Amino acid sequence: MELSVATDSIHTQVTNALRTAIITGDLEMGQKISEKTLSQKLNVSRTPVREALKQLEREGLVEIIPRVGTCVRKPTEKEIAELFTLKEALEGLAASEMAKRGPIPELEDLVQAMEKMEHSVRENNIDNYVEANTTFHAAILAGAGNSKLLFHYDLLINQLFYSKFVYLTLEQPNRLEKSVQEHKRIVEAIKSQDSKVAEQLMRDHVEKSGAKLKEIMKEKLFKS
Repeated sequence: MELSVATDSIHTQVTNALRTAIITGDLEMGQKISEKTLSQKLNVSRTPVREALKQLEREGLVEIIPRVGTCVRKPTEKEIAELFTLKEALEGLAASEMAKRGPIPELEDLVQAMEKMEHSVRENNIDNYVEANTTFHAAILAGAGNSKLLFHYDLLINQLFYSKFVYLTLEQPNRLEKSVQEHKRIVEAIKSQDSKVAEQLMRDHVEKSGAKLKEIMKEKLFKS
């Protein structure tokens, strides 16, 4: 694992570096974390590492156990179900709010991401599809124009370790093609400024795409 830290704010940079290492899987769920080892790899003192771990504990990414140590937190099955319920609600709300705002710059980002997804499916390019899908959902979150919604969504998605598992859902037969059609209907609802339909379509899409992912996460995290 390679970690690097810039020079602005040591605490912020250490926190960001560790957060990225956790949500991308470089630091695995359940893995014990050594302050000493991290401080050596990051070439900083143990104080900013300790403060960063406290911040990540508040975000639900690590668990600090007295007299035992710190480890990357692994969500329970109940928490996974709860997090997906919140994901559906927040993304549905974001689509609704974006639809109300009319022709904003993020709408063009959304359309371009949609077109890239269609192109990726035709070429069967999974990497480009995942990238375009990420851009699509980011455009909707940004297009909602609600900074608090975006803040809480980021906390949520990090706790799901979403990027670590998303590729595994694409193995479902015809899922890419179905997903593209779901995205197209969401775009049309937002362009038409139909906030209620946009919200329902987004909620349905998140529920469908999340169903298999929940199964995969439970299998990977809780297999005996």
